[in-house]
Amino acid sequence: MGTHVIKMPDIGEGIAEVELVEWHVQVGDEVHEDQLLAEVMTDKATVEIPSPVSGKIIALGGVPGQVMAVGGELIRLEVEGHGNHKEAAQPKAQEEAPAQPEAKPAPVVDAPKPAPRVESKPVAPAARPAPSPAPRRAPGEKPLASPAVRQRARDLGVELQFVQGSGPAGRILREDLEHFLEHGGATIASGYTARHDEHQIPVIGLRRKIAQKMAEAKRRIPHFSYVEEIDVTDLEDLRVHLNAKHSAARGKLTLLPFIARAMVVALRDFPQLNARYDDDADVITRYGAVHLGVATQSDNGLMVPVLRNAESRDLWGNSAEVARLAEAARHGKASREELSGSTITLSSLGALGGIVSTPVINYPEVAIVGVNRMVERPMVINGQIVVRKMMNLSSSFDHRVVDGMDAAAFIQAVRALLEHPATLFID
Repeated sequence: MGTHVIKMPDIGEGIAEVELVEWHVQVGDEVHEDQLLAEVMTDKATVEIPSPVSGKIIALGGVPGQVMAVGGELIRLEVEGHGNHKEAAQPKAQEEAPAQPEAKPAPVVDAPKPAPRVESKPVAPAARPAPSPAPRRAPGEKPLASPAVRQRARDLGVELQFVQGSGPAGRILREDLEHFLEHGGATIASGYTARHDEHQIPVIGLRRKIAQKMAEAKRRIPHFSYVEEIDVTDLEDLRVHLNAKHSAARGKLTLLPFIARAMVVALRDFPQLNARYDDDADVITRYGAVHLGVATQSDNGLMVPVLRNAESRDLWGNSAEVARLAEAARHGKASREELSGSTITLSSLGALGGIVSTPVINYPEVAIVGVNRMVERPMVINGQIVVRKMMNLSSSFDHRVVDGMDAAAFIQAVRALLEHPATLFID
């Protein structure tokens, strides 16, 4: 048997280090070629690391949240044959000395500590280890359990997120609940009982990247926001009509592709907003193409896939591409190219959009348009009170390069296009 060391691969784009996000294996596992070993994160995307060989895991090179250098040891396997790693040879005189007792194998002193999932305390053979009070799960990951187990947990007052599962893929079984309580697991206080529990959650992976990027954007960009309400009654009527006529063949339209179209048309007269500002070099780059970042919520946090060349697609083309990108982002399958290169961003919380928001600019862009919830409100038109469908746009701008008047004029142009939807398609 030999030892095969897998090193952190060169992911490209001049990246020298990455963050270890999650292990998909642990010490002692038998793995096969091309099996997923770990996920790492660059500044732009999550990358999956497969195994190039089959073997048994004998050491892991870090813990989730650790920043690792490209070329550093990621994982060590025991494999058939000689492997690709040789331990330091003992001096020949020692090997041939007959008087020396047989030497015990030396431990691998440079082997990194195993992942936190490996129990470090010795336990009696065949005994189930005491459950961890807070199993390591990825941010937003829901514990696996059957409906019956979930109901039993509710009856017992147990939060499943704190229960270690022993079933396939970590699924929590009924006996795991009983074992959790037998070993002092805490139940949920009901009614008005005071609680004193505390839970520390490490900020790693995508959540760390989001935190860093938001802090950088607010630190470097002097934001100012502008809010305007828009009457989208006619636009909504058009959307419903188009869906009734074309949804079977082309798919359903939301309001988002209409807003994207309005931004594309308005940016023709306001190119200074479709730009990126390199404040280190003091250079503003304006773009003819509208590469529209679309803020998308995933289980792990906010991501911004890019709708490239939004100006070149019709409503259905933009709608289909946004749906594809959102699906890829939510499942962690979006590529680095699909998550970079935006020139202006559109953010929408849909039905949760509220009345007003103050979106954070996607640095190094200079503008972001936020969409709030559509509601019916009484409005006065020609002296008459009528019910109209109203929606606010809450937008933020980089005041270093965008003047307040230009920002207001841009949003008013978007408003005019959306309130008279036929003008969206007049060149």
